[in-house]
Amino acid sequence: MASSAETLKVGKSRFKLTTGKIVLLALVVLLILYALFLVEDWHQLWTIASAPDNIPIVALLPFVAFFTWLGVKQARDNDQLIERLERDPQLAKTHHRKALPWRPGWAREIHVWPYLVRVEFLAAIIVTIILFVWSITLNAPLEEPSNPNLTMNPSKAPWYFLGLQEMLVYFDPWIAGVVMPGLLIVGLMVFPYVDSNPLGNGYYTLKQRRFAVGMFAWGFFMWIILIFIGTFIRGPGWIWFWPGQTWDHNAVVYDRNVDLHEYFGITGTWTKFFFGGLVVTVFYILGGMFFHWLMTRNDFEKKILARTSLLQYLTFQFFAITVLLALPVKLILRLLPIHIKYVWVTPWFNI
Repeated sequence: MASSAETLKVGKSRFKLTTGKIVLLALVVLLILYALFLVEDWHQLWTIASAPDNIPIVALLPFVAFFTWLGVKQARDNDQLIERLERDPQLAKTHHRKALPWRPGWAREIHVWPYLVRVEFLAAIIVTIILFVWSITLNAPLEEPSNPNLTMNPSKAPWYFLGLQEMLVYFDPWIAGVVMPGLLIVGLMVFPYVDSNPLGNGYYTLKQRRFAVGMFAWGFFMWIILIFIGTFIRGPGWIWFWPGQTWDHNAVVYDRNVDLHEYFGITGTWTKFFFGGLVVTVFYILGGMFFHWLMTRNDFEKKILARTSLLQYLTFQFFAITVLLALPVKLILRLLPIHIKYVWVTPWFNI
């Protein structure tokens, strides 16, 4: 009877509707409803998804979802283990500090060879086999020599550059092609040095690195969204077509992009310069207040903030506001019916 009760309890725990399961179920329902009622051209959708150029992004989307779930699951297991060890200091001295507890007879330390190298070697073999099968079954995305008299429409970059190509819609070419990618690369190099949290190194955790994980996920998924838009939504003439809509090569969009100062009737070169500078300054102030609020939501984050130097704090604020906040805000302003092209217009640059 005891084992049956335990089995029933385990079964109930597996089918318990957690927040993650509810969100996943809602996404599945939305996808089904979208497929049933909003997809107009399945052939067009299949043509896009099956193109050799787009196979990686089609595979990337479910893999990102799976490994995100796997990482969050491991982080939650580690957080539960941390709580157990905090409640029982004696257990912390004898427990193998992993989500799976150490058991008598297990070695606490193992050699790199053969345990780690063997797994890496098998992984390399499996990846090589996948690449062989991929190269045999799919044609390489090579085309005829370029012809200036016959330009592809739409002409798209490889999937890993589609995010940059999509950014060209919202920024000047030198900002989208040079400044923003440079800030992304420099920011990724700088963030380990501005991180003052000593916890969470070498293991997944949400409780001890909630803010850092949230900031990285924010930027990462924002980049995935840009790639998705460039792959499945941008059609001929780089016009916005929802997934499943027929790409009409003769479609004409009568949208007029305007600068922010035009809504206020502001004219004059220097008037526009100071107006745009004021708006950008206010945006940075509000963005800094927003990220400061995120860093002081609980006592744990406040302790980490107390360990952070002024240089670390200001460096993080600059990259967070410029990349994590300004990019989605500019994207939304451009896609909304107001169609704002530039916020700050100057004789030297436009933002």
